[in-house]
Amino acid sequence: MKLGVNIDHIATLREARGTAYPDPVVGALLSEYAGCSSIVAHLREDRRHIKERDILFIKKAIKVPFNMEMSVSKDIVDFARCIKPEQSTLVPERRRELTTEGGIDLISCNNYKKVEKAVGNLKQGGIVVSLFIDPDKSQIAKAKRIGADLIEFNTGKYSEARSAAEVKRELLKIKQAARFAKTLGFFVAAGHGLDYENIKEIAKIKEIEELNIGHSIICRSVFIGMVAAVEEMLKLINN
Repeated sequence: MKLGVNIDHIATLREARGTAYPDPVVGALLSEYAGCSSIVAHLREDRRHIKERDILFIKKAIKVPFNMEMSVSKDIVDFARCIKPEQSTLVPERRRELTTEGGIDLISCNNYKKVEKAVGNLKQGGIVVSLFIDPDKSQIAKAKRIGADLIEFNTGKYSEARSAAEVKRELLKIKQAARFAKTLGFFVAAGHGLDYENIKEIAKIKEIEELNIGHSIICRSVFIGMVAAVEEMLKLINN
């Protein structure tokens, strides 16, 4: 199973004091050295953590594929077309949210048209496009219709579940959605809120081929270092 490391929260630490450090580019290189399969960074519309400068230098520095998370905003789509990441993952975005809340809703007609336009523009620019969606069959079917190359399931509800029954229910939804997605020919990824404790059951789902994890790895790295934190997560998902 592949591991994409999201380095956004290295930039969050930097922005907390307005310094030039820690540098997300260094985090990306250390994650690559530790054996991750890709680097993920989210250029948000409010630029609260990752900046254009980070995206440009990460893209130049790493040898593994770069996955740029982004909204459907025209200026960000245009920026992505300019720098050409190997992959763009479209996610919903609200200014007041603490982090991404839920997957893109492709059922909404207005939303569908905006995503469809962004997907078309990115693919015309030679970029592989993934959609971050909830593990729901209707959303998966819409993702296929819209022309997405990959999908990434939002594991937020599973990660936030507190009771055993709730965990079991959300895990079943993800398993069923992953099976359905594979019948449509999708490469399936998953992420959001995954950590060193809840990762084990998700990693057992054979239809999921990649996990994208950021916050928990960055938090762990504060105590044991970035390389060790990534290596530890790799061991968990591959055992």
